[in-house]
Amino acid sequence: MPDFDPEATLPGAPDPWAGSTMPLLRDGPPYAMTEMIAAEPALGERLVRRLTADPAIPRLAALIHAAVADSRPILTTGCGTSEHAALMAAALLGEALDAGVRSAQAFELVRRPPANGVLLAVSHEGGTTATNDALRGARDAGAATALITVSGRSPGAALADVLLLTGEQDQSWCHTVGYLSPLVAAAVLAGALREQPVDPIVVRALLQIADHEAGAEQMAAALSGCTRLLVVGSGIDYAAARELALKIEEGARLPAAAHHLETIRHGHLAAADARTGLVLLLTDGEAWGAPLLERSRAVLRSAQALGMPAAAIVAADLGDDIPLGLTPAGRLAVPLAAGLPRIVAAALGGAIPLQLLTERLARARGVNPDTLGREDPRQAAAADA
Repeated sequence: MPDFDPEATLPGAPDPWAGSTMPLLRDGPPYAMTEMIAAEPALGERLVRRLTADPAIPRLAALIHAAVADSRPILTTGCGTSEHAALMAAALLGEALDAGVRSAQAFELVRRPPANGVLLAVSHEGGTTATNDALRGARDAGAATALITVSGRSPGAALADVLLLTGEQDQSWCHTVGYLSPLVAAAVLAGALREQPVDPIVVRALLQIADHEAGAEQMAAALSGCTRLLVVGSGIDYAAARELALKIEEGARLPAAAHHLETIRHGHLAAADARTGLVLLLTDGEAWGAPLLERSRAVLRSAQALGMPAAAIVAADLGDDIPLGLTPAGRLAVPLAAGLPRIVAAALGGAIPLQLLTERLARARGVNPDTLGREDPRQAAAADA
């Protein structure tokens, strides 16, 4: 197998367009997911440069500003990893606008399409049926439609008035690039809305600093023997928690569930024991401060009382606020950047740590994260059922 160059541009979508096929099965690391994580710092820089120069960004920004002025709804949508990216995009756009931007799951949105508003969908390859149905329904209801995706040739692209094209396709089915790319696109769009362009060099540096392989390996070793994991966060950290839980299930084949920071203490811990791991995500992207920190410590104290191995993915400036004794399974730092709004830095800087943890958990459990288990005929049949 030729050496992978993390600086090289990744392939785009097939021409003519077609949905991806299962990645080549590798006997061990580096997996395609390993390579995609390594590619993300350079990819992030390229995407910022490409999208900043794309006339679609100011066009979509104008549509959004007009909707805000007329009190029309602005929504984001997607499925799976793209849904989690859409949740993050809603938070980034809402912060830039100082206005409400709502995210809705694509299948649910089909039943209640936004009328006369703006719908921004996320679909890495542009072939997700529910997302495309949501775009179609929104367009029929009079909404302006936009799509963050890889290729303008996809079925979803034909349903969008505005396309934000990322151009480089994830080579693993356990999407990493497919998650980071729409976050970068949303960050660039949010920068245009606030008239503060995103610096591509700052994004690259942030993503490089976020790469803590040794810490992820130690954390994975501490958690790999658990029977299941609980992943906890609030605000944008809850969106990241949902993405981490999905990654762990599909990539490491370990049962995982995401819970809101407050909700988890309202009954869910009754089913937890010393074989249940906990991962806290704490970037405080919305800068809520002391109440959020105390609730986070309380959840970790609950985990300690139950003998649960607990870990944290925590913003670099909040590490001292969480006693080391409350995270015996380790912690990973999320870097921040003075050149980016905190919420943007938290969203981008948190992507690689959660991906690295997943990839190292897959290694520790002896599974290939690239395929979502579909080399197993039963899993393939379940996907097609």
